[in-house]
Amino acid sequence: MDSIIQIRPARPNDALKLSILYKTVYIHTYGFEGVSDEYANFIEDQFSPVFLESKIEKEDGFQLVADLKNNLLGVTEICYDKQNPIDGISRPELSKLYILEAFSRKKIGTQLILEAERIIQNKGYSEYWLCVWALNPKAISFYEKMGFEAQGTVPFQMETNCYENLVMIKKLQP
Repeated sequence: MDSIIQIRPARPNDALKLSILYKTVYIHTYGFEGVSDEYANFIEDQFSPVFLESKIEKEDGFQLVADLKNNLLGVTEICYDKQNPIDGISRPELSKLYILEAFSRKKIGTQLILEAERIIQNKGYSEYWLCVWALNPKAISFYEKMGFEAQGTVPFQMETNCYENLVMIKKLQP
C-alpha cells in the first residue's frame, strides 16, 4: 500500500460501506457452515445501513474506521458503560473489531485498538472489556497480544443456537 491508512471516526455517510464490511467479515468469520436463516436474520438486523447510521449518531460510544483513499478496510466499535457479564461492572466494551481479510496482518486492528484506547482513557476510563467467540483462536491470540486477559465464558444466544464467547478485559496503562 503506497498510501497512508487513516484512522478516523465513522461518519453517517459511511453506513452503506460499513454495512458491507460488517457483513463480509461476519460471514467470513462465522459462516463456516454457510449462511443459515438465523445468520441471515442476525446480519440483516445488526448490519443494515439504517441501523448503523443510527449507531454512529448516538453518543453512547463511538466507531472508528480504517480508511484508505475513502475505502473502508476495518472498523472498531466501543460502547460506553456496558455491564461486563462476568463481574457485573459497567465499563466500556469493545463490541466489534472487524478487518477485511485482504487487509489482515497489516496492523490495522492494532491501530484501531490503540486509537480507541486513547479515546477511552481521555474519557477517564482505566479498563475495558470484550467478548470474542471461543472458537476463534486467531482473534483470541490477537487480543492476548494486545494485553487482554480472559475472565470467563458466557453464552451468545441467537434465534435457536447458542455459542460460547470468551470475556476478556484489559487494564489501561496510565
